[in-house]
Amino acid sequence: MSHLVVLQHLEREGPGRFGEEARRRGWDVTVCRPDRGEPMPRLGPGQALLVLGGPMGVGDIGSPSFPWLEAEVALLRECLECERPVVGLCLGAQLLAFAAGGQVVPLTAGDPPVRAYEVGWEPVAWTRPEDQEPVLAGLGAALPALHWHGDRIRLPAAAVLLGSTPLCTEQMFRIGHHAHGLQFHVEVTDAALETWLEEDGDYVRLALGPDGVEQLRAGRERWGEEGERQGRRLINNLLDRIGALLGGYPLL
Repeated sequence: MSHLVVLQHLEREGPGRFGEEARRRGWDVTVCRPDRGEPMPRLGPGQALLVLGGPMGVGDIGSPSFPWLEAEVALLRECLECERPVVGLCLGAQLLAFAAGGQVVPLTAGDPPVRAYEVGWEPVAWTRPEDQEPVLAGLGAALPALHWHGDRIRLPAAAVLLGSTPLCTEQMFRIGHHAHGLQFHVEVTDAALETWLEEDGDYVRLALGPDGVEQLRAGRERWGEEGERQGRRLINNLLDRIGALLGGYPLL
């Protein structure tokens, strides 16, 4: 049986739709909380890794506030070296890129560049055709996605860019055939999003202005249904890939 091991860094940021879809397949889903002092998992046969988001970042590696970040990067490097299936979401994608030799820098926009934040709904446009990238199958030209970040990934040489937005080029990438990073959020349920808006509203208002929370709710009304439909398709494409890798099946 396939087993998805989840690294969660904050109470409100759980596996959400990723966990739902994995369990629907009959997979085991185990959540590890390094932020609560739980040890890093020791991964074995049949196990894949899902790394979630959080307000901390690559710049916090070495900080006494987040002593587990170094161990998490070490685990990601181990997964890359042994070609274990990995998916990183937001912070998880940044840590995955960093583990592979990439960088994470503050997001900027304009000329001259100023600090920027990408928060809200924006379509991610695919940069590769789906006949070359099975994880993009059935997704059309773009996916309306929820964004919630203020950093930008500088991809390592080994990475292949799969998706972009106008503000932030590095939205989705893969390393080899086993590791995928998503800067955006497909896992967040409507209930979880409401918790994010309640608990992290100041960050939303910093990014979007005083009515930022209302903007996100309006965006959910416009994009949420399609975002969920396509987001679940992308999640299942990724789980198909993980399942093939764990089962030893030939990859298309």
